[in-house]
Amino acid sequence: MLKAVAGAGVLALGIGLAGCAGDRTGGGSGDEGEAGGIIGVAMPTQQSERWIADGNNVKSQLEELGYQVDLQYANDDIPTQVSQIENMITSGAKALIIASIDGTTLTDVLQQAADAEIPVIAYDRLINGTENVDYYTTFDNFQVGVQQATSLLTGLGILDADGNETGATGPFNVELFAGSPDDNNATFFWNGAMETLKPYMDSGVITVPSGQTEFGQAAILRWLPETAQERMENILTVIGDTKLDGVLSPYDGLSIGIISALTSGGYAANALPVITGQDAEVGSIKSIIAGEQYSTIFKDTRELAKQAVTMVDDIRKGEEVEVNDTETYDNGEKVVPSYLLESTIVTKDNYEQVLVDSGYYSADDLK
Repeated sequence: MLKAVAGAGVLALGIGLAGCAGDRTGGGSGDEGEAGGIIGVAMPTQQSERWIADGNNVKSQLEELGYQVDLQYANDDIPTQVSQIENMITSGAKALIIASIDGTTLTDVLQQAADAEIPVIAYDRLINGTENVDYYTTFDNFQVGVQQATSLLTGLGILDADGNETGATGPFNVELFAGSPDDNNATFFWNGAMETLKPYMDSGVITVPSGQTEFGQAAILRWLPETAQERMENILTVIGDTKLDGVLSPYDGLSIGIISALTSGGYAANALPVITGQDAEVGSIKSIIAGEQYSTIFKDTRELAKQAVTMVDDIRKGEEVEVNDTETYDNGEKVVPSYLLESTIVTKDNYEQVLVDSGYYSADDLK
């Protein structure tokens, strides 16, 4: 099994670090040291099963600790998310957990949270351009990109299962996709992947037939599958009869759109390029089992939710909040104390062990 060593260096250096974001312990009502109360949870969309799972996990775990939860989805509409957060503040939320749609658009509403002494935890997506974010919990997003590129290289046969070079010289034709430019994580994924792929691109082992190798060319706004499908269709038109050997995709939803474009463009379902992904969504795991998509990156949202909930509970009880990274995530106004979790490469060879045996999915879910 190819297992992540996500953030190994950071984690090894950072274990035992603790961050204190000031004296905002929730609500400004003199109830420091007490758990309970309303926690606002703002999620970006219900269009992705991943975010539905995140919301449900956070809500259920908070409720187990005795909190009331105001869970809202904004369906990728920024004004809606701002309005939802404003309502959470005026309704007396004691803390906010926010997975932002666009991490640059919440400055004003988070000033309202700060004025009300409400602590803010950025969930998986960094909130930028404001001092009023106390903590951040996510996965090691640069390492996720490294894993995506590594799985692509393995699927192409450039690396073996142990990560050793096989001597394959190609050239292998690969197209590159990136995430949404308004999602801070997308650049981390891209940078991790490109750092891994660049030596092979420089040596000619990997070529990009379209010539589109810049983030701005590869980015898919809002992570929309239909946009990825349209871009893949356009690329196929540009490259003509050139056969693709691989596609770097940073998210399962994009991978589904890419596969649709490829099959419509003449690729057989059992002879698709090596296609990566992220989030281990059910549709893509089924696609991996069927031999269509090659890999995905599994980020256990149960653990991410647990970390966010633990942060909230520690803040509400006036206890020290554990972090393991105090250097990486600069939002333009401050370096946000962060807790990074590990991720895992999933392929047809290990999906049962990673996803079914851990209870993340049942075998029936994947039929």
